[in-house]
Formats: sequence, structure tokens, C-alpha cells
Amino acid sequence: MKLIKYSDYTGEENMQIDADILENAIASGAKEPVFRLYGWKPKCISLGRNQKDEFLTGEIPAVRRLTGGRALLHDNEITYSYVSPASLITNGESVVESYKYISGILIDFFRTLGVELDFGENKRVSTHFDYCMLVSTGADVCYQGKKLIGSAQCRKQGYILQHGSILFDYDKELLERLFGEEVRGITCIKEIMPDITKKDIIDRLESFIKA
Repeated sequence: MKLIKYSDYTGEENMQIDADILENAIASGAKEPVFRLYGWKPKCISLGRNQKDEFLTGEIPAVRRLTGGRALLHDNEITYSYVSPASLITNGESVVESYKYISGILIDFFRTLGVELDFGENKRVSTHFDYCMLVSTGADVCYQGKKLIGSAQCRKQGYILQHGSILFDYDKELLERLFGEEVRGITCIKEIMPDITKKDIIDRLESFIKA
């Protein structure tokens, strides 16, 4: 697996880099998965490919993703993207199974830190929820029933792009102001492991991917 180490970019830059990785993989017929880690400066809202944007206030810059799903505030988090031929993934033609395969990399990593994560339940939710982390799909990654990692996926010409948000910390007041919804049922690394730093998580995750 090829690793692209963590760096911060604007929202537009991040989405373009992920799109370029996907397009380059398709053009070259790449057989090796690419795993990228990144952050967002300044903080940014990303919208799902077909999501309506009426709720946006203009307080935070926004960008549209290639992938579906609902909006995310990218602030104090670690974002990942994974590009691979679907054929390299067991049952890769299944969207849910490929989600679980890719997200399983992160579950295995957190296990090395002594943190047991699992997949959340697929719950029916009110369609007014604009914030992705309030929606449980059954392929999200949770800690003790609370969502920690939200992911989204797209497919093109036999290749998969999956990217997602690993919450290091979050500003509940800001989220509720931006999305107009009560934020509940989520957690973050800082709550689970209060003594670990964001840099330490990034360094350890990069070492895990390279191993």
C-alpha cells in the first residue's frame, strides 16, 4: 500500500488531490492502493455530491465532495482517503463490504492502541439531518455505540475512492450553530484517549500503514 503522509490543505485543494489520485489510478491501471492522511486549513464544510446546501450560513468555507453522504465540518480531525481497484478488495463489488474492508484498516489500527471499535447499527433517521456524523449507516466506525469515524465513497471505472473523518476533537457549540441540530451520539479521540496528541495519532497511523 502506498502512503501519502499527513499535510494540511484548503478544502478545494484536498478534494482536488483526492480526485487526482483517483484519476491517475484509473489512467495508469494502478494495482496498489493509495492511503492518504490530511487536514484542513482553514476549517471547511464538505457537502455530499448531491446534497442541498440551503442550510449553509457562509460562516465557514464549503466545498463539494466527489462522494455522497451528508455534510461534515472538517476542523480538529484527521482525514483519510483510500483509492483502490475494487477487484483488490474481498467482495469489492459490494458497497457495504468494501466500506467495512477499508474501515477495518482503521479498526485494526486503533486496536494497537488498546481501543476496540466496531461498526454501528444501520438506523433509520429523520431526513432533515444535514450533519453526516448524526447518521448511522451500518458501515460507520463507532466506539461504545458512539460514532467516531464517518466515511463516504464513490466508484469510477472499477476503482473506489473512500474518504472519511476521524474526529480528534469537536466543537459541539459550533456544530449545533452551523447545522441547527442537536449533536449527539458521537465521540472523539480526545474523549477516548485524553492524554494522546493529534501528532502522536498521525505518526502512529502512518507507521501502521507503512508496516
